[in-house]
Amino acid sequence: MRLPTQIYVATQPVSLHLSFDRLAGLVRDALGGDPRSGEAFLFHNKRTTHVKLLWHDGKAYRLLYCRLDRGHFRIPLPIPVGAARVEVSARELELILEGIDTQLLRRAQI
Repeated sequence: MRLPTQIYVATQPVSLHLSFDRLAGLVRDALGGDPRSGEAFLFHNKRTTHVKLLWHDGKAYRLLYCRLDRGHFRIPLPIPVGAARVEVSARELELILEGIDTQLLRRAQI
């Protein structure tokens, strides 16, 4: 299974009790995107302990749901003022899903 190359992270937390259709509605209404575009959209709860990744592969919606055993998912910063979503690379998504703090990695590369 291949993930889309364009990936967006919602900047505001959402209830992760939402289903495929409700998350697709959030993509349209809150993030200004098209849930069937082939792009992926990452949502997180308020405590950043759980995330859901939603995308449409051309045939069906796909949903990846993750919860860390310990710690929190690190949502990318900085977030532009008023932005509903932030684009991340596939590598950044991988780091987010692994629970790795990308801020620390960026500082280490400088």
